[in-house]
Amino acid sequence: MGPAPAGRPVPPYRRGSPAAATLLPEERPFRVFGTPAEAAADPVLLLRLYGGLVRGRRFNTQATALARQGRLAVYPSSTGQEACEVAAAAVLAERDWLFPSYRDSLAVVARGVDPVEALTLLRGDRHTGYDPYRHRVAPLSTPLATQLPHAVGLAHAARLKGDDVVALALVGDGGTSEGDFHEAMNFAAVWRAPVVFLVQNNGFAISVPLAKQSAAPTLAHKAVGYGMPGRLVDGNDVAAVHTVLAGAVERARSGGGPTLVEAVTYRVEAHTNADDATRYREDDEVAAWRAYDPVNLLEGALRDRGLLDDEAAARVAGEAEEMAAHLRERMSADPVPDPMELFGHVYAERTGQLEEQARGLRAELDASADAAAAPGRGDAR
Repeated sequence: MGPAPAGRPVPPYRRGSPAAATLLPEERPFRVFGTPAEAAADPVLLLRLYGGLVRGRRFNTQATALARQGRLAVYPSSTGQEACEVAAAAVLAERDWLFPSYRDSLAVVARGVDPVEALTLLRGDRHTGYDPYRHRVAPLSTPLATQLPHAVGLAHAARLKGDDVVALALVGDGGTSEGDFHEAMNFAAVWRAPVVFLVQNNGFAISVPLAKQSAAPTLAHKAVGYGMPGRLVDGNDVAAVHTVLAGAVERARSGGGPTLVEAVTYRVEAHTNADDATRYREDDEVAAWRAYDPVNLLEGALRDRGLLDDEAAARVAGEAEEMAAHLRERMSADPVPDPMELFGHVYAERTGQLEEQARGLRAELDASADAAAAPGRGDAR
């Protein structure tokens, strides 16, 4: 289109900034393993990530077994996605915040939360079993994407207060179809909030494949429409995920604003223990992704560089087994709930009606305890 005829007014268009081309993600997912970047990868970091992946895989298999035994009401496994989970926890400083979804128990554990506390929600005991403020980990979010606006709000508030804090929010590909995702992206970009969004694209939103959710070239491309950069990374290459997330976190911390990272991975297990994945995907597809396992991928790279031998691998596996055994033992003990806690977190200050109800329940509990302790109770005569 040529210039406007002389004398014709031109609308005062607002110039877009930055240029869209600078925000576009990679054409193919960024990788480290199998590329020249592999030789330069920090061996100390790789070994630390390897320990996290091995423990993470064992955590997933143990939690899945606990669900089958009825010790957990449900367990959404992240088997096959451990590289995303471990890297997400590893890139954060102690002062930063993690905002997980329901499938991110492993990221919560990798952040330092006690495994039993991380699984408390999934056994139906409490809303969350850990102190979010102590660990800087928000409660596991079962509703899709509702944690994302919370992450933006916390990051924006931290910046206004002058706190050097970054929020990293995890979400699945299905969560990107929710309104909360788009609202969070828009607010984050407008406010230039120090937040990083990690989309774990594991192929399916329960039974719905990505092709039936979005026509975008990649989910990372969605970032451009909001004015933030999108990054596309191989989600099974833990070194690549760590590199991209670390860069995004540093960019956010230095005032560069938010980043959307799409990690292309795969959910090799069912959606949860209540799902039959064979109804909507083929075994051959799952087998192909199992051959590109994140744990084996890193182990092969370490062995090729002479950084890992059988003895060291056995030691890491033994540590993971000890963790699983300890988890089994503690999860076998049934929780002992206190009925009086029903009144503890309803209001900041109890209303008169709540006080009356609490006194009534307390009286009933005391009466039951007195009756149970009375001599001759249970006498068959």
